[in-house]
Amino acid sequence: MRQPMIMRLAGLHSPRGWLLFLLLSAAVLLLVPVLNRVVPPDSFFYMPNWMVTLLGRFLCLALVALALDLIWGYTGILSLGHGAFFAVGGYAMGMHLTRNTYEEGSVPNFIQFLGMSDWPWFWAPFEYFWATALLVVLAPGLLALVFGFLAFRSRVRGVYFAIITQALTFALMLLFFRTETGLGGDTGLTNFQEVLGFSLRSNDARLTLYLLSGVVLILAYLLCRFIVTSKLGRVLTAIRDAENRVRFTGYNPLRYKLFVWTFSAMLCGLAGALYVPQTGVINPGEMAPAVSIEMAVWVALGGRGTLVGALAGAGIVNGAKSWFTAAYPELWLFFLGALFIFVTLFLPRGVVGLFDRLRKEKRS
Repeated sequence: MRQPMIMRLAGLHSPRGWLLFLLLSAAVLLLVPVLNRVVPPDSFFYMPNWMVTLLGRFLCLALVALALDLIWGYTGILSLGHGAFFAVGGYAMGMHLTRNTYEEGSVPNFIQFLGMSDWPWFWAPFEYFWATALLVVLAPGLLALVFGFLAFRSRVRGVYFAIITQALTFALMLLFFRTETGLGGDTGLTNFQEVLGFSLRSNDARLTLYLLSGVVLILAYLLCRFIVTSKLGRVLTAIRDAENRVRFTGYNPLRYKLFVWTFSAMLCGLAGALYVPQTGVINPGEMAPAVSIEMAVWVALGGRGTLVGALAGAGIVNGAKSWFTAAYPELWLFFLGALFIFVTLFLPRGVVGLFDRLRKEKRS
């Protein structure tokens, strides 16, 4: 039994692909810590702590792009509401961090504003890290399961599905903005102090969160690669290309679409949970429709249906966003819109598709 599994894992990439994967993984898990901890601070190659945190956030956002590519690139389901699942996972972690910031008998101001002297009942599980870790994936997963079952059973597809996912995230944003929900209202949750007894402001915690984000992203990529190269992945691709034909051959597309949709939402929840302690805040703004649309731009730019392209697209767009919002904040949205139009017109297969085309032309 072991040999077939080893062969199956080896078949996820070509030898050259595995070499590139190992080099990139080493750069994420080894190079960054060395540049941050070993290289002297006065060296040109020294990586400051704030950059480690920034790269950790990028890894979390790359995980979101990976999850979106799984359902859009391989299954043909365009979601413009994945920001909701990302935020739900982030709120779950934020509630745990907030709960453990306050001493016994004290509550934050937004709870006192509601005339309450104790935590609301739904905050109880978030006192424990193990319960929070479960809810980080179960809460967005359950939301996606219910929503997806109702939508897929009604055979909502294409642009109509994209519209109702946008409506989902907008409705959740309005709900979380309300102060009476007991989740901080428009301010959200912030002022996090520690996790598992470690101060979030320490450099050790920052590096640990970065490494944890890197390990989760690498494992998630391998799992997604395993899915898309399996029989399940071939069925998902067939659903993307001709769902009615798949149904006529005896397969039930509902089950496959519901599985990949729920799994994708759980990955987003995990990304949100890793993102929040590195950002220091979670608020309803993460559910804004524009955030989910931007996630789709990441995948489109990198090249949907490739997984690697989704990761590259997330890195390119978020790197550009960090620079633009610091140097020319008023131009960022114009640049993002122009980028999306350019990709749609001239790079329909994204950056990865462009490299593939150039490589084929060079060979010929």
